[in-house]
Amino acid sequence: MKTTIKNYLKSVLLISLGFAVAQSAMALTNEEAAADLAKRVNEHGTIVVGTEGTYPPFTYHDESGKLTGYDVELTRLVAKELGVKVDFKETQWDAMLSGLNNHRFDVVANQVGLTTPERRAKYDKSAEYSYSGAVVVGRKGDTRVKDWKDLKGLKSAQSFTSNYGELAIKNGAEIVGVDGLAQAIQLVLQNRADVTLNDRLAVLDFLHKHPNANLEIILRDKSQPVGSGFIFNKGNQAVIEKFNAAIEKLKKEGKLKELSNQFFGEDVSVIE
Repeated sequence: MKTTIKNYLKSVLLISLGFAVAQSAMALTNEEAAADLAKRVNEHGTIVVGTEGTYPPFTYHDESGKLTGYDVELTRLVAKELGVKVDFKETQWDAMLSGLNNHRFDVVANQVGLTTPERRAKYDKSAEYSYSGAVVVGRKGDTRVKDWKDLKGLKSAQSFTSNYGELAIKNGAEIVGVDGLAQAIQLVLQNRADVTLNDRLAVLDFLHKHPNANLEIILRDKSQPVGSGFIFNKGNQAVIEKFNAAIEKLKKEGKLKELSNQFFGEDVSVIE
């Protein structure tokens, strides 16, 4: 019996070691992966793109089940310009950048901004294709807020733990606690709050889907735009330059503006 268990454990150990060796042999360095990606782009092959598929209006499935969204359709336009095919791999947000690290994806298209030093140290970003930032939403015709200081004394529907809640408090607003944007908007519509602060793209998505809502953006922070682009591992500068050229061409041709209007109702591809 002991011999049998011992032999079994040996077999398991050998299999594990063999798997580890195989995995090590399969692992690519960033340099090798970059060279492989550049070759596939130059030879009009296939690129693998990581995306969520559950994050409308950027990456999601429509009623027919097709993967679509602003980031997805832009990826398809860029791929067409480069003459490559796209293989989308859907994954959860928490696994997105680790999948890039492990070379499961060549690039990520999922509204990622390199906003932290840690991310900037590990990844590179293409030219930015959308811009966001904080906005103030109020009822149509409300002219009280022309500057951030005008929030003082107003009721702002916010999550207490959000950056936008902190911004509202910083500018003297009285916070009315909510769970998210949908509830905040309802409180503003019901006159239980004067305004709500949130992300520009999230608000534009809501207003685009609810054109008859008695709401509008009454103030926008243009001083610190947050730009998103395609995310690559370090070492892919040659491919990034090709992506940048394609993005610039699509901007000049008005195709990014057209795509923006399709999903947001206004052009989010430029800093206004």
